[in-house]
Amino acid sequence: MNLLTNRDLASLINFQNDYCITVYLPTVRAGAEVRQGRIRLKNLVREAEDPLINGGMRTPQAHSLLEPLKKLNIDDQFWQHQKEGLAIFLAPGFLAFYHLPFRFEESLHLGTRFYLKPVLPLLTGDGLYYVLALSQNSVRLLQCTREGVKELELDNVPKSLAEALQYDDPEKQLQYHSNSLEGTGQQSAAIFHGHGAGIDDSKDNILRYFRQVDRGLREVLREETSPLFLAAVGFLHSIYREANTYTYLAGQGITGNPDEQGPENLQSQTWPLAEQYFLQSEKEAWERFSALQGTGKTTVDIREAAPAAFNGRIEVLFLARDASQWGSFDSQHNNVILYEQAQTGAEDLLDFTAIQTIINGGKVYVLAKERIPGACDLAALFRY
Repeated sequence: MNLLTNRDLASLINFQNDYCITVYLPTVRAGAEVRQGRIRLKNLVREAEDPLINGGMRTPQAHSLLEPLKKLNIDDQFWQHQKEGLAIFLAPGFLAFYHLPFRFEESLHLGTRFYLKPVLPLLTGDGLYYVLALSQNSVRLLQCTREGVKELELDNVPKSLAEALQYDDPEKQLQYHSNSLEGTGQQSAAIFHGHGAGIDDSKDNILRYFRQVDRGLREVLREETSPLFLAAVGFLHSIYREANTYTYLAGQGITGNPDEQGPENLQSQTWPLAEQYFLQSEKEAWERFSALQGTGKTTVDIREAAPAAFNGRIEVLFLARDASQWGSFDSQHNNVILYEQAQTGAEDLLDFTAIQTIINGGKVYVLAKERIPGACDLAALFRY
């Protein structure tokens, strides 16, 4: 399962090319209906050819650009690992696809950047989160959503307390002595000072172990803002929190020995905590928005919101999930032109506003339209 992380999203946001193609498809996990996804993708490939050629691309170039989609269409293994939705991002020399846990409406988008509004809910209420399953004998990092879980490979992270102490030479955590047997020239057996299985699992050694784990996780979670939930026996929670430097370690976790739980069980136990985390964040943002209405620090008008997002003024943006507003934005004059429908040179200004908000460090919540005051397409809270 390919889940869309904050780092992936940042890469897609910053990618620009004259020919960016975005495809969203509803898919199914198994059964005869899997074939429908192939048919939909094949039809969208055909649909994309004329706009590419009419936009100035030569026919052989258009066929070459679309070739990766044609190869996906005939890849049996690819279609055997679907979820509810499929997102594909294609440009010259670039292809990325994600099997995602919610259903998309079938759509094709061509432009100078990728169309990302349909996947933004993954970063909010249906968001991505992580579970650190931690014991003295095992370290696992799980990448989760409401519907799915994937165990990530960990480099530069000790696999156990024993391994951490063995290689933690600067602090001499594993007291290893190799003494010559007098008069024999042979080496004695290694002597381990500690208890249990020959390992000193005192709090100090566990803390040093957890600090190594934390250092390794920094490489995996850098640039991430998704919450991390700890799964460990009770007394390890406080020790790990002392070692942790990841800003988004959640206040709550789950207790018990995670070595006895598979990834799916850990995901199902932590999702209620993650859902509560996401809803609380949204609630706090709404309270701030409501308190500042009428002060000039909020707007529900796309003609104000789009320039504000581009200039880094939006701190929080609430966006209607199924709404679109076609238009264009003149960045030199901060001018917005609205169109009644899609046309050449137009883009979805709601998508533009969301992406610009994220680029400039703001938070975006994608909601059902009825959850936005006045059933507006958007609501924005300004920084200033």
